[in-house]
Amino acid sequence: MSDPIKHECGISLIRLLKPLEYYKEKYGTAFYGVNKMYLMMEKQHNRGQDGAGFASIKMDMQPGERYMSRVRSAQQQPIQDIFAQINNRINTALTENPERENDVDWQKKNIPYIGELLMGHVRYGTFGKNSIESVHPFLRQNNWMHRNLIVAGNFNMTNVDELFGNLIELGQHPKEKADTVTVMEKIGHFLDDAVAKLYKQIKKEGYTKREASALIAERLNVAKILRKASKNWDGGYAMSGLIGHGDAFVMRDPAGIRPAYYYQDDEVVVVASERPVIQTVFNVNFDDVKELDPGHAVIVKKSGSMALKKILEPTERKACSFERIYFSRGSDKEIYQERKLLGKLVFPEILKSIDNDLENTVFSYIPNTAETSFFGMVKEAQNYLNKKKEEQILALGSKMTAEELHNILNIRPRIEKVAIKDAKLRTFITQDSSRDDLVTHVYDISYGSVKPSDNLVIIDDSIVRGTTLKRSILKILDRLSPKKIVVVSSAPQIRYPDCYGIDMARLEDFVAFRAALALHEDHGTTHRIKEIYEKCLTQTDPTNKNAVNYVQEFYAPFSAKQISNKIGEILSPEGINAEVEIIYQTVEGLHSACPKNLGDWYFTGNYPTPGGNRVVNKAFVNFFEGKKERAY
Repeated sequence: MSDPIKHECGISLIRLLKPLEYYKEKYGTAFYGVNKMYLMMEKQHNRGQDGAGFASIKMDMQPGERYMSRVRSAQQQPIQDIFAQINNRINTALTENPERENDVDWQKKNIPYIGELLMGHVRYGTFGKNSIESVHPFLRQNNWMHRNLIVAGNFNMTNVDELFGNLIELGQHPKEKADTVTVMEKIGHFLDDAVAKLYKQIKKEGYTKREASALIAERLNVAKILRKASKNWDGGYAMSGLIGHGDAFVMRDPAGIRPAYYYQDDEVVVVASERPVIQTVFNVNFDDVKELDPGHAVIVKKSGSMALKKILEPTERKACSFERIYFSRGSDKEIYQERKLLGKLVFPEILKSIDNDLENTVFSYIPNTAETSFFGMVKEAQNYLNKKKEEQILALGSKMTAEELHNILNIRPRIEKVAIKDAKLRTFITQDSSRDDLVTHVYDISYGSVKPSDNLVIIDDSIVRGTTLKRSILKILDRLSPKKIVVVSSAPQIRYPDCYGIDMARLEDFVAFRAALALHEDHGTTHRIKEIYEKCLTQTDPTNKNAVNYVQEFYAPFSAKQISNKIGEILSPEGINAEVEIIYQTVEGLHSACPKNLGDWYFTGNYPTPGGNRVVNKAFVNFFEGKKERAY
């Protein structure tokens, strides 16, 4: 994606089902779980680079022995920083006690982070808060083992005000109005309540206070706690939690907006945001890793038993399609094929744009994440040429000379690596984005790769703001002197903000919105903007469960083609010589390529929860009133 946008978070959970001695004997180290968690977090680094956190719980520790550990980092390389700290503690302990190198029981008691239950989190700050206080996992401590709670997630709630109010009604005094705090405190409240009721019941049965502890761990109904806690949640989430005595859970939202996958064998239970992470780290097959159903939770009890429980009634499945286009790693078997198909499906529009002139067209891609859709686009170009070749050969028949046959067979799509990103320069520039002259040098070009008579087709994952295209990419590509530059987005036009965990909040940031605004001005229909604003004002009440997205009326008068053409005008830099055309994937093409992930609110405004409609209306109100603030 040439325009960087904040990604979403990634979660990892590992429950070792055997004693640590087992892993020492089989794999040569009692730190097996820590090593695997490091790999899982690194393999999901694409999901979060603003911060990372790790937590662990040790089973069956004695009173006075530390059984919970947590480490977080908001450094530039947070995962490396976390595991450098962990390794330092391990190495220091073993250096000072070399005779304990093979003493797993001593290691468990004396070295932090070595436990049977481990949680990892990588984070993008959707609110721009990258301090250590904003980094997951969050910890809710209590002297009762069962009331300790560690929570981390990939989520954003649209109704934080409502959830905050619910906590106040319960008698709590939350320290902050943030979804991370409200969610954890909501779970914590019902956890406290469940533990207190169990304690009272077990005492009535004649057990001692000390005996009650083990029975509470055994009887605690985690699914029931989650049902009560999540009753009023509105958002997209994959929520993971550890309870001090050793229970664990990962819960997914009812629409399946945010992803979660799990795997189980006789050694481990593993949950992660992405399937190939589990496949790679644990060397298992695609079919062995299951997707967690929407509205369900993976619950692992202290005993090691795992169960899948329905927490909330699933709604219409609206799994995020942007996961497939961009956010998830392209190494997933299904995602790889879907991205290729996205490139294939947009090719007919490319062909129209270049007047079927493949002989004088060069194909390339920006950035590297668009490479897979590029393969699909080029493969379809090859299929098109093969049909043309067949027609020519059949038409000439026996009259064809060897030279003519050679010339026909030699025709193929022209592929070049036209632009190369200078990552170090990009890192430097983001600290001072006002330096436009530096921005124009973010990409280097391959001189001589394009002739002046050529069309140049560049495919991108998506075009969000268009800022980098206008300031940098198009100016650089124009130096190659193509007659036409066709910029292709494998995703449809992004028209609406996300409110489920990705930092795309303000309407006026989107080039599609700015294009529609310009079209209203061209057509003399700007009076409709105030009418839409007034309708939006009626839909922002946080208690409104039936909100309607009136921002769709803003785009309704114009076709996708009209908006794309206007985007081409807006993004064409002053003084550029080449003609510029922007082509977007259609929503129908997106659904065809990603049939299991139909969450398309970015493109259509069809939000899967009422909170989404409230947020988009609020975003339009903010735009109209000139407020440079988030809508959620």
